[in-house]
Amino acid sequence: MDSRSFLGSGYRFPVTIGPDGGFGLSAGERSVTESIWLVLSTARGERVMNPEFGCAVHELVLAPVTDATFAIVAHHVRESLTRWEPRIEVLDVRVTQEGDLSEVLLVAIDYRLEDNNAMHNLVYPFYIGEGELR
Repeated sequence: MDSRSFLGSGYRFPVTIGPDGGFGLSAGERSVTESIWLVLSTARGERVMNPEFGCAVHELVLAPVTDATFAIVAHHVRESLTRWEPRIEVLDVRVTQEGDLSEVLLVAIDYRLEDNNAMHNLVYPFYIGEGELR
């Protein structure tokens, strides 16, 4: 099977206008990366027709920045990607704090594409807000 056909294609995220005036399209590995960003950027309940879609990590805005919060963020990220992105296997999720910025958590995701076993890494910044550093 052609890797491109397994990974599929669809509208780009974020939405763009293509050179022909239509919506921009994405295919292959880029489609998977954009899908991961879409899942993680969508709060559960945000989509009226599919309220379960997204990631529960957004429920942690204003949470204290602690090791427990890091573990909960990692759990929610792994859970949402396992459920909503079947083209990947999540290998590892690590959460760290960006320098002295207590409100920015960096979520490093190691994953493998199911069709060709290619390994990838993506770092998603999660802005926890005005959470206090503990």
